[in-house]
Amino acid sequence: MSARLRLAARRLAPVALGALIALTASSGASGAPEAGTTAVSAAAPAAAIAELEARESRLAHQLRCVVCQNQTLAESNAPLAADMRQAVREQLRDGRSDAEVVAFFEARYGAFVRYSPPWQPSTWLLWTGPFLLLAAGLAALAAALHRRGAFAQGAALDALADEAPFDPDNDEFEEGRPA
Repeated sequence: MSARLRLAARRLAPVALGALIALTASSGASGAPEAGTTAVSAAAPAAAIAELEARESRLAHQLRCVVCQNQTLAESNAPLAADMRQAVREQLRDGRSDAEVVAFFEARYGAFVRYSPPWQPSTWLLWTGPFLLLAAGLAALAAALHRRGAFAQGAALDALADEAPFDPDNDEFEEGRPA
């Protein structure tokens, strides 16, 4: 199966699951609608399921796969990522908020499980590190260029100072040839 087909199947699977759940929730055991059931009451569970799926997808994109470490739960095919997605799904069905689900995974795996870690003292270096490295690199480059420019100017002055001053009466050289 090609990568594009797998990606399409992964994206369509929650939609198909939601449609299946909506169909089974709206029909009775016999498959016929119950007496007194209206289209509005059948649409309400489908809307709730769609909202739960959207929250699940949003959380799966916010949490990191602890096996892959460079993919979100939504992107990862690792068995642990599938278990983590199932845990997200179950917690959302139990009525937990998004913040509670994230707190559960942070308590279990640490702040690393968040794909974008929060701004707190333990992550300041993580957030500011790239900018500090960039500033240090630019400072080193500026210092090297400054030294190179000063060295080049100093070397040129030293070379001029080492040469004997021009004396037109000096007969040591005759038309460009040494005597």
